[in-house]
Amino acid sequence: MTAVLGADPPAAVHAGPPGALAAQHTAAAEKLAEEGRWEQAYGHLRVAVRLLHGQCATVGGAHGPATPDELDRLRREHAEAREQSRRDSLTASYNRRYLDERLAALLDDLDDLDDPTVRTTGICVALVDIDHFKQVNDTYGHLFGDRVLQRLVSELDAGLPEGAFCARYGGEEFALVLPGRDLAEAVDICEAARHRIYRHPWLELHSALRVTVSIGVAHSAGRRAEVERLIGEADELLYTAKQAGRNAVAFRAERSGRVLLAGAAGRRRSIPQPARTTG
Repeated sequence: MTAVLGADPPAAVHAGPPGALAAQHTAAAEKLAEEGRWEQAYGHLRVAVRLLHGQCATVGGAHGPATPDELDRLRREHAEAREQSRRDSLTASYNRRYLDERLAALLDDLDDLDDPTVRTTGICVALVDIDHFKQVNDTYGHLFGDRVLQRLVSELDAGLPEGAFCARYGGEEFALVLPGRDLAEAVDICEAARHRIYRHPWLELHSALRVTVSIGVAHSAGRRAEVERLIGEADELLYTAKQAGRNAVAFRAERSGRVLLAGAAGRRRSIPQPARTTG
């Protein structure tokens, strides 16, 4: 069985058994859809379906071009599939892959972004970690811990401004990316998130449950920065927040370079002062 591609096909598909041909047509459709060539993409998808059902199929052949409704459906399905590939399956927050790609793009294009606020103010990145989360899993089980993570993400998302996003960095650790926010604004956003999580009715899940988070906030200060360096700085400040007693937001004062804690935690007697990294 051979698929007829017609003149000047948009993507190469080689001969082979129906299953292999269907896979090739599906791959060609995905590539074309990414380029916005919906008509050609639809043709390849339609061929793949017919091959899998043991029918003779053509691209742009006797069955005619796709209808507007069919093209709209393909666009929606492709957009939904692309969005799902960016999401963490448990929490529905963005995943690590999206975080790395989006943050790299924001930092690389800082001078070229359309938003002048982002260009002049820069980008803040915060790392959020649940305090003593291992104890939650050990005490109540991993399925219960999953429910805690889902509620945590809801509280983190609740206070994010337009253009910001939350991504699961790994395990019980999440990243907040805040483009166009200076350090003071980002610290306020993170302190509000910390307080919401502290005040959340965790007793609804279990009468003895109490959840707090520690947060480290780093700032690009309107200049180009490497993803690893910015994430590394946020991670260092997160660790400092934990060393200082947890349930706190740590940041580095831009003028003095000293590490401070936001809100009432700033009155704690001992706040570690790690050496400032360069890179």
